[in-house]
Amino acid sequence: MLREILEQPAVLSHVIEQYAPGTEHAATIFDPLAQVLALSERVVISASGSSRHAGLAAEIMLEDLAGIAVDVEYASEYTYRSTHVPLHPAVLVISQSGETADTLAALRDAKSRGLSTVAVTNNPRSSMALEAAVSLPTLAGVERAIPATKSFTSQLAVLYCLALHLAHFRGRMTLGIAEAHSRDLKAIPRLLDQALPVWEKAIEELAPSLRNSTSVLYLGRGVHYAIAREGALKLKESAYMNAEGYPAGELKHGPNALVSEDTPIIVLATRNPLDPDSTLRYEKVLQLTRELREQGTRILALATEGDHEMEAVSDWCLHIPPTSDLLVPLLEVVPLQLLAFHLAILHGIDVDRPRNLVKAVLSE
Repeated sequence: MLREILEQPAVLSHVIEQYAPGTEHAATIFDPLAQVLALSERVVISASGSSRHAGLAAEIMLEDLAGIAVDVEYASEYTYRSTHVPLHPAVLVISQSGETADTLAALRDAKSRGLSTVAVTNNPRSSMALEAAVSLPTLAGVERAIPATKSFTSQLAVLYCLALHLAHFRGRMTLGIAEAHSRDLKAIPRLLDQALPVWEKAIEELAPSLRNSTSVLYLGRGVHYAIAREGALKLKESAYMNAEGYPAGELKHGPNALVSEDTPIIVLATRNPLDPDSTLRYEKVLQLTRELREQGTRILALATEGDHEMEAVSDWCLHIPPTSDLLVPLLEVVPLQLLAFHLAILHGIDVDRPRNLVKAVLSE
């Protein structure tokens, strides 16, 4: 698992080189896909586990950049939903292996309804890749550890590129603007490579303080909510610790009763000062963090480099390199992967093979 976490800068560099707008190769890949999705005013994403969390992030990417309405379904529930819906959506399935039983069943159900289908998988020879109308391989390479790391960030990168291509195809941004967004994306591997040693050292030092926590709550707003859920899942499956991810604004609607010194809070509080919406979300998270501090809980914050306000109201603060709001998930999920890994090691757990969990097949 640790090796695969540390491989992510190189893996993302390869994925982005293949999929970023502005290259002939990317156009060859995405033009057929655009024909499938661009005519649909609604997309349903069906996935499970970490792949569903990538879908939650993709929902915001596709809606904000491409203007396509998106719903995200649990794959295990998709086939039981009513078929009597007024719109004719395209269905996008996400799976690391391409063989996940619930997601494959959702894909086949969508095809039986005559819906357009797209598969995002890490195995171009998988059942989903072969059966969907269009396949997008995530190119992450073999992932042997059961907890998804590099396959997850590869999914995020591919889905972000998909959103850019659809935005251009639908006339919502020029190719020049799409290429400007892709330049920010191309900087991610370098930023990640520089930050990884700093995060690993800091997490190795703080992890013992969280070892005996009864529960951990992860909070995020907007696209960061998806990463809060992914961070909580990593902690559950790797370290066997109870954890939940919530939208930050929902804490006071029940979960706040759990907050105590034994239930630390992990707050995703990055911001892009050039983005008014990002700044507004940040200000709300900052105020919530102040209130949580008054309740006596311990707080680990993920904040943008140079943010001293969040650092002042948290017990520990990990700094995330600045980038656009929709790209920060590619960075901020990695320290959460490292935290889950180090807590698992402290508990003496075989983190590559957690109990009761299996991969459908090794992702390729």
